[in-house]
Amino acid sequence: MIHVKVPATVANFGPAFDALAVAVTLYNDVYLDRDATGRVAIEGEGRDQLPHNGTNLVYRVAAEVAGRIDRDARFFVRCVNRIPIGRGLGSSAAAIVGGAVAANELFGRPLSPADLLDIAWRMEGHPDNVAAALFGGGVLTCATNGRVAWTRIDPSWTAALVVAVPEFAVSTVAARAALPERVPLRDAAANLGRTGWLVTAMLTGRTELLSTAMEDSLHQPYRRTLVPGLDDVFASAKAAGAYSAALSGSGPSIVAVAPPDVAESVGEKMVEAFARSGSVSRYLVLDIDKHGAIVETTKAEGGGHVCLPNS
Repeated sequence: MIHVKVPATVANFGPAFDALAVAVTLYNDVYLDRDATGRVAIEGEGRDQLPHNGTNLVYRVAAEVAGRIDRDARFFVRCVNRIPIGRGLGSSAAAIVGGAVAANELFGRPLSPADLLDIAWRMEGHPDNVAAALFGGGVLTCATNGRVAWTRIDPSWTAALVVAVPEFAVSTVAARAALPERVPLRDAAANLGRTGWLVTAMLTGRTELLSTAMEDSLHQPYRRTLVPGLDDVFASAKAAGAYSAALSGSGPSIVAVAPPDVAESVGEKMVEAFARSGSVSRYLVLDIDKHGAIVETTKAEGGGHVCLPNS
């Protein structure tokens, strides 16, 4: 049986809407083996929400990999899920990447990382989350003319990512529907500048840039009504010492970038702010995952894991 560990992701990172996502240290485990019955077992998050048959997303993407190489597409899938569903932490991207990497490993790695990314982003609909889950670190993506270009960043800052996760969910469909077809030119230009600042902060470690760099004009203003207390959570995170805060993906989770020594205080204040708006939440203190999806090896193989190539 193949075992793949795949990270959660924070997409739309600050101002980089649909362009930059980071992999974080929260993981789902996907187990895959050949099995004619097509069984799916789910533990943890989504156990009572997700399908336990061949319509499951992990199973469907594994079948897509099998179809690409003309192999039998009947499996047993076991998912151990820790990434919350519908909270803006890339649960669907993790499912897609986990299924793709596991099936590719099961069949002897006939597909390249570029092939896996092509399958993953076409199933997800946009490439940023799946690229970060696949390759780890921060990943900048650009989809044009049916192709995806990407490059990877390992942030050099000393910072923690504090994610406040409310109990309510926001569907990606609802979050996309809240966005306008057009935005003012000044807003687009402002986000271009901030994205440059954000990449600079990640590469140089200049966290003082983040108070401006993490601001957004393209999606957060239009999704504010979907996340009660959004502005208060932002303000509370900054008051507790965070460099800045932003929606995680399409929300409703909120991510703050903070000095590690104040991360717990930032998380507590974010939870308190959500409570003032009537929402129960919890917080996670995470780091950047540097590996992406990995195939776990057995003790008989010497332990450890096999990492996907990053280019």
